[in-house]
Amino acid sequence: MGKVTLIATAAMGIESIVAKEVRDLGYECTVENGKITFDADEQAICRSNLWLRTADRIKLKVGEFKATTFDELFEKTKALNWGDIIPENAEFPVIGKSVKSKLFSVSDCQSIVKKAVVDSLKRHYRKTSGWFEETGPLYRIEVALLKDVATLTIDCSGVGLHKRGYRADQGEAPLKETLAATLVKLTNWTPDKPFVDPFCGSGTIPIEAALIGQNIAPGFNRDFVSEEWDWIGKNRWDEARQEVEDLAKYDQPLDISGFDIDHRMIQIAKDNSDEAGFGDIINFKQMQVKDFTTTKEYGVIVGNPPYGERLGEKKAVEEMYRSMGEVLRTYDTWSVYMLTSHPEFEQLYGKPATKKRKLFNGFIRTDYYQYWGKRPPRNQ
Repeated sequence: MGKVTLIATAAMGIESIVAKEVRDLGYECTVENGKITFDADEQAICRSNLWLRTADRIKLKVGEFKATTFDELFEKTKALNWGDIIPENAEFPVIGKSVKSKLFSVSDCQSIVKKAVVDSLKRHYRKTSGWFEETGPLYRIEVALLKDVATLTIDCSGVGLHKRGYRADQGEAPLKETLAATLVKLTNWTPDKPFVDPFCGSGTIPIEAALIGQNIAPGFNRDFVSEEWDWIGKNRWDEARQEVEDLAKYDQPLDISGFDIDHRMIQIAKDNSDEAGFGDIINFKQMQVKDFTTTKEYGVIVGNPPYGERLGEKKAVEEMYRSMGEVLRTYDTWSVYMLTSHPEFEQLYGKPATKKRKLFNGFIRTDYYQYWGKRPPRNQ
């Protein structure tokens, strides 16, 4: 294969965070809505899957072209070099989506792409009759049509990148690990400062902070579908995983705490933390946010509190926001970051945010309210 074009998909609003991560890995990239595209070598498939904290998944871009008729879609798909990527025994299902395109029937587009890929592979493998058995490694193809432009990709991740492998259990409305990592990366936190999540739930934000603090790759504890692809090879994956091990800072001391009002969630958070390897590092404790107290300075508080969207919850949540504001505003050297969909959060908290950023928690539009604390003196 040699050179490849990869796409890191991203949730709406965090493309710039994903792009920075891609550049930090050493790859130049272009940014569009929901995706970051970069040219690289085969090793980048391994490294980007292992290292990208905020991307949803990694896709290999096979081709892109205009298609306004089914004939055009078929012929242009068939002309691509599928046989250079997909082995003769591969399983290659086709999924699809279509937005603002003349070819709006997704099921028809999927079946046409499937037939075109089969024809291309038959030509490549000089197969004159029959279908392919599809008993080998998985190469999931996607045809994505946007404004009559078809982009054909193969998924390199398998299970989405938010599945880190440490979540043994979770609560009712868990925060995606990729969003939790985004919340941490949007703060001014550094590993030498205290870090607190007063609404820790199943522990996702503190665990993601610990992974960032010790520079541990988020994919260290899981497998990827492209590990089965012979043309990448075991050596490249071994090399990428060795890089993960070499760059981890396991000795970096961390001061990370997670609090929650629900003792059951605290136990789940502890179990997840143990699974991630931070059992002795992150401190979890049952506590309400109004009872928060500390003598430490220049810390960072990150929270995903209840939003009050359910019937009957709103009043209690608004009262909690008020008491949270009263308590946290007294710690002027601490920076506070809260994610909520409540439109009146600033009034309830009692202070306008230094900055706020629109983010999506699943399909819920939220704002990330940022209150920056005093900076430490230069000599500290």
